[in-house]
Amino acid sequence: MTLSIRNQLPGTVTEVQPGEVMATVKLRLDGGQDLMAAITVEAVEQLGLAPDSRVHALVKSTEISLATNRIEGLSIRNQLPGAIVQIALGGAMASVKVSVPGGELTAVITKDATEDLGLFVGSDVVALIKATEVALASA
Repeated sequence: MTLSIRNQLPGTVTEVQPGEVMATVKLRLDGGQDLMAAITVEAVEQLGLAPDSRVHALVKSTEISLATNRIEGLSIRNQLPGAIVQIALGGAMASVKVSVPGGELTAVITKDATEDLGLFVGSDVVALIKATEVALASA
């Protein structure tokens, strides 16, 4: 299956915490970062997820925000540090490619945000991803 989701990071499940309807799944990405996904319990069962399961974390580029530093006191569980390797500016939006250990992420943010944050190729950023925006696919 080919997907339009640009951000596909391979990793290994380290922990599954099921709830009534939703579960949190912690992964260790191949680049060494930890990532959390919040998915349905039904999806956990259908994918057969358990510790040591190989998965791909999938995140739409429109669901990634960027910050110039790590942020404390924030409910967003996933903060992946990296460096900008490419910026494509449009009239209203920008596509920003970020190199992270083990791969690349693409974030689509407003052109204004790109300018307000002073982003440029080579600048350090932190990719912010809500756990509820991470989908998982079995590897």
